[in-house]
Amino acid sequence: MATGRTHRPATRSRGIPEATVARLPLYLRALTALSERSVPTVSSEELAAAAGVNSAKLRKDFSYLGSYGTRGVGYDVEYLVYQISRELGLTQDWPVVIVGIGNLGAALANYGGFASRGFRVAALIDADPAMAGKPVAGIPVQHTDELEKIIQDEGVSIGVIATPAGAAQQVCERLVAAGVTSILNFAPTVLSVPDGVDVRKVDLSIELQILAFHEQRKAGELAAGAVVPAAASRQETAARRAAGRESAADQGPDGDVPAVMPT
Repeated sequence: MATGRTHRPATRSRGIPEATVARLPLYLRALTALSERSVPTVSSEELAAAAGVNSAKLRKDFSYLGSYGTRGVGYDVEYLVYQISRELGLTQDWPVVIVGIGNLGAALANYGGFASRGFRVAALIDADPAMAGKPVAGIPVQHTDELEKIIQDEGVSIGVIATPAGAAQQVCERLVAAGVTSILNFAPTVLSVPDGVDVRKVDLSIELQILAFHEQRKAGELAAGAVVPAAASRQETAARRAAGRESAADQGPDGDVPAVMPT
């Protein structure tokens, strides 16, 4: 079986923009759902809506793959699944090591979507000697002393870091020195890597902070929307009072409009 050590995806050599590469998994997820429902074809508008992008951008992205669809018919779902899977390098086995088997690392190990998407968890690694040998998701945890040997034996080129921030850089350097060239980083820190090593960072706290910003902005807009009608109401009340005073000044002592004064 081919491993990540023997083949690299062709996306860069074919000049596919990174923004397009980042959207390909979204298309693949939507297409896989259609395939599971035995949907044979899909229009660009339907697929774009399912993936959360606009149809013009989708058509442009697919043009990089050499797939243009058929007018009046749309795209062949199964063929697109194959095309995108091949472009992402998912038609082969990618062994992955997860370093740091705390709550997050254990949750990643238990994630069932790796195997169906072309990834195999080859090893779980932790620095705590008490964790060694304990099974997580059916895989025995191994000590970090075995890291380099595991990477070589399994032909690993993708590493997942789920350690505390203070240990992440050292783990990263050991992964790279052992031959890992792609890293998915869940540790809340920025990793320094040499050229030729790709790092994708997943920081849940940052994502939550961004959502908090949007919630605060929406709350501010709602508050501003409530203030404007109130201010308008006050202005309207003041105008009515002013009009009332002017009307009273034009009236006689009993409130009647005075007669026209003789000349």
